[in-house]
Amino acid sequence: MDKRLVNVPVATVWTSYNSARELDKPAISNPVDINGWLEGLTYETRLGLCEQNLVQTQLLYGEEVIVIEEKGNWAHVTIPNQPTSKNINGYPGWVPSSQLVKCPLDWNIKEGPIVIVTNPKTFLEESNIELSYQTILPLIKEGEGKVVVKTPNGTGWLNLDHVTISESLANRKKGNGNNIVEDGEKFLTLPYLWGGMSSYGYDCSGFSYSMCKANGYIIPRDAHDQANSGVEVSGEEIKPGDLLFFAYEEGKGRIHHVGIYYGDGKLLHSPNTGKTVEIISLAGTIYERELCVARRYWVELEA
Repeated sequence: MDKRLVNVPVATVWTSYNSARELDKPAISNPVDINGWLEGLTYETRLGLCEQNLVQTQLLYGEEVIVIEEKGNWAHVTIPNQPTSKNINGYPGWVPSSQLVKCPLDWNIKEGPIVIVTNPKTFLEESNIELSYQTILPLIKEGEGKVVVKTPNGTGWLNLDHVTISESLANRKKGNGNNIVEDGEKFLTLPYLWGGMSSYGYDCSGFSYSMCKANGYIIPRDAHDQANSGVEVSGEEIKPGDLLFFAYEEGKGRIHHVGIYYGDGKLLHSPNTGKTVEIISLAGTIYERELCVARRYWVELEA
């Protein structure tokens, strides 16, 4: 099995090895320039990521992929920690080979102690790498206001105030529905990005996936898969942190959107291209008419 790690802060996963456009070069290089890429996109070229089916999802620094094949400078991968009905082994797509490195033999993200970025962004000190929220790296040691971490390129250190430490991925502290909402609030006004899975921009299901991940729950990557998992919740029992799903034909057609129930009849979500993460009242909106199902992925915590 050809395991590799992402060695850029955010790697965009493309539909095909020839999906990226000339203007997408900053996103497929190493070093990557996500800010430069996003600043260079117009509304139309951002929309094209979706309407031309160019992008599938994204990966964070240190995330593991399985390489299926390579074509030129591109790797066809599956992503084990992004469950999907598209592939039993994880979300599929194409990533520039230059943005991946061989997985070191001593890389142990599952059992060993880990460091999780909880700031929207933080710098990997002594490098010019700005990491996204929910980047997870193995812990080497902590002290003097910082943590030393293992990285795909060696070692580095992070500001202790910008991270949390867990004894293992399996034992990371879980949050409840209110915690999911609180984490989502950190990203109000962040512009929507189709396929987005980082604090540089989320799409609707990337936002719900990432806020659940922040609280210890790995859920499916896409909205239609998210709507088929978790625990179904009736309309009267919906609580903050539950995921609400919306379908065409006033809730009877294909699911096209997901958001997080905020409480008080409100929705916290990343709507679509040209908009930003926002909180809206559902009453009187198209979303009220399109609401088709609610799912819960969180559990009530013991006092």
